[in-house]
Amino acid sequence: MNNNETRTLWISVFSALFAVFLLYTYTQEKSAELTKKFGAKQRVVVAAQDINEMETVDETMLQIEEKPVDFVEPQAFTDPELVVGQYALAPIKKGEQILQSKVIKAGPITGLALQVSPSKRAIAIPVNETNAVAKLINPGDRIDIVTALDVGKGLNQRREVKTLMQDVVVLATGVRIVNELPLTIERVGKDEYIKPLRGDLNFQTITVEASPEESQDLIYLLSTAPGSIFLTLRHPSDHTRKRMPESTIESLLGKVSQDLLNRRQPAAAPPPPPPPAPAPKPKKKPFIDM
Repeated sequence: MNNNETRTLWISVFSALFAVFLLYTYTQEKSAELTKKFGAKQRVVVAAQDINEMETVDETMLQIEEKPVDFVEPQAFTDPELVVGQYALAPIKKGEQILQSKVIKAGPITGLALQVSPSKRAIAIPVNETNAVAKLINPGDRIDIVTALDVGKGLNQRREVKTLMQDVVVLATGVRIVNELPLTIERVGKDEYIKPLRGDLNFQTITVEASPEESQDLIYLLSTAPGSIFLTLRHPSDHTRKRMPESTIESLLGKVSQDLLNRRQPAAAPPPPPPPAPAPKPKKKPFIDM
């Protein structure tokens, strides 16, 4: 490469760098001008698609955009995690900013219907301290429903205890619903007081989620033997289901009798150890006459 070509190359490089500098300076000036005119930019949550009324908002329906502060609407969300799981109170169009007044959390205002899974039903069961684990049940817990019924007639009548439903979701205790803030406002005269519901045991019913067939069975029990229903509380991670035989007086007496029989029978003595094997006799050396 001769001197002229080298000089031309460096001139081209410096020209390109100077052009980049001018472009950067221009964009900075325009950015400063727009910032001065419209204000600084702010991240805001907007709808990535049309959201229907009372539709549950998930992360696929949202996106983040930067808008000038003067164009950000009041009560607009800046964090999408605060919107996910809420319900749209009115239709929201694609590109529209998500406002706090347009969405709401599930609770008494939205009603219980949105908490019920498709193909399931919600049904209320009367409870007390005896049949409902001392009312230490909260919305979102999982329970088993056990029944105690008298079957047969006359001298053949007997009581049977059977597990009717397993791993049942508790949707509400009284009027306290899943995902609802555990607070309520009570008015005394002209004054208002906030009352926590986390330790509230004044509820008289719980609402559970059941299939239509299970709901029909529960309604039959509630209409014929309302005091025959008992609830047992599960660990949140326990979703096992197994078929269990009915408990009757015969099965209980059989278990007690078998337990007493096992206690009375003496433990079998261990077998005696085998006798020790006799020691081997030493071999005699042959006598050799010299």
